[in-house]
Amino acid sequence: MPELPEIWNLANEMDETLKEKRIAGLKVKQAKCLNIPQEEFEKLVVNKEIQEATPRGKWIFVKLHPGVIFLLNLGMGGEVLYFPEEKDLPEKFKLRMDFHDGSLLTINFWWFGYAHAVREEELSGHGMTSSLGISPLDDREYTLENFQKLLSGKKGGIKSFLMDQRNIAGIGNVYIHDILFRTGLHPNRKISSLKEDEVEKLFRAIKENLKQSADLGGLAYERNLFNQPGKFKDFLVRYREGKPCPVCGTTIQKIKTGSTSSYICPACQR
Repeated sequence: MPELPEIWNLANEMDETLKEKRIAGLKVKQAKCLNIPQEEFEKLVVNKEIQEATPRGKWIFVKLHPGVIFLLNLGMGGEVLYFPEEKDLPEKFKLRMDFHDGSLLTINFWWFGYAHAVREEELSGHGMTSSLGISPLDDREYTLENFQKLLSGKKGGIKSFLMDQRNIAGIGNVYIHDILFRTGLHPNRKISSLKEDEVEKLFRAIKENLKQSADLGGLAYERNLFNQPGKFKDFLVRYREGKPCPVCGTTIQKIKTGSTSSYICPACQR
């Protein structure tokens, strides 16, 4: 499942590659991924020019001129692939976007995903993106002060809080395990019990862990805009159940935490 590092890279590649391309037409194979009827969707998107693509959590915001925002979320996984010409296209895709210069984009979802279009002035009313929290890879909003304010007065468990996209946008059940391990926090640790130095350590671990993966192009089993895999694959505790902790040697455990499972070192994360 793509999370912030993968979406960050994909959005930047789309911004660099697709800017100023005009959308000539669409082919929709799965209309249920759209937020509005297909005919209305096409009227909003076709003949619009791409101005920029930016990441926000697990979403990509593509600004179309004039006055439309195309919103993309790959859900549990998928591919967004660019082709300079109509050649060697994948058999499976949910949405195809053709450009006036002959290049095109195919979008596929493995399980479920979203391709939405809204008028720019109506973006604040788009329920799935209007409440997204701060992005850990945006230095303007992801500051220690903002992070401390975000945690202030909260009483729930730290893992559930960090995975809530309304708080921190972009962390899911892939990167959360190593983030908590690097901070020495158990997934069920109550936010109200965190000390000041633990909050600061958590703040740094979130950004460092996500940036490390982003710098490597994201996860090794995810693909970028040009169908190339990422290079990040070395987890500290995730997928390492039964293996020794890289710090203390204690056997890593897989435990149930709410509706999800967690990988922890029971000694380092008491």
